[in-house]
Amino acid sequence: MTDQSTPQVFTRVLPLLKSAPEEPVFESGYLDLLGGHPEEPSGPIQSFWESGLGSGFYDHVQSFARRVSPAFYRLPARTHPPLGGRVLDIGCGPGNVTAALGRQVGSTGLAIGLDVSRPMLTRAARTETSDNVGFIRADARDLPFPDGTFDLVTSLAALQLIPSPDDVLAAACRVLAPGGWLAVMVPTPRGGLMHQAVRLVGDRAGLTFFGPDEVAEQLYASGMRTVHTHRAGPVLWISAQRSS
Repeated sequence: MTDQSTPQVFTRVLPLLKSAPEEPVFESGYLDLLGGHPEEPSGPIQSFWESGLGSGFYDHVQSFARRVSPAFYRLPARTHPPLGGRVLDIGCGPGNVTAALGRQVGSTGLAIGLDVSRPMLTRAARTETSDNVGFIRADARDLPFPDGTFDLVTSLAALQLIPSPDDVLAAACRVLAPGGWLAVMVPTPRGGLMHQAVRLVGDRAGLTFFGPDEVAEQLYASGMRTVHTHRAGPVLWISAQRSS
């Protein structure tokens, strides 16, 4: 059930949910499917990003990183979503990637950003919501969508902070349509500088480090037909296509 206070985009989002709430809760413009149940941060880094101060600082860090190293954030050409397609952006943060994906799929397409941080989602909903871009607070390990909903699922510089990233990848594969693409970028490849630093001081940051072979094996086991991994400096790109 929706009313005049419901952002227009959610008239398109709600029918896609596995179980749409009878009385949807829109807090600061996003759909909250977790209610009063806070997600447990994986460590102090995630706790900081999820704070009001951290969400504002994140915008500046991300903006600087995109200017200095734009290639690190550029989706592989093979994964670009089709015009009119549906896209899910996991760990969307302030929503600028989600909004860019919304522009790529056009007005007949749909881009949904998903996160657990209320401050991040508040910023995203305030600045990036449009008729085809909307934001949801939900658990990335148990995505609230049926199998085969999306043409593209992305996660840029977020998976390393989410508890149980293997479950997130499995869920992302499940909601991809046959032939759909997964595009993941993590700044924590195993063996990289950050990994070496954490090994020296002890892992108190709650970060996950990814080995390309291990990720590829999991994605193949989750029904992906083609898997590409590419390390570019301090980041690891993973793209995979679901079997048709």
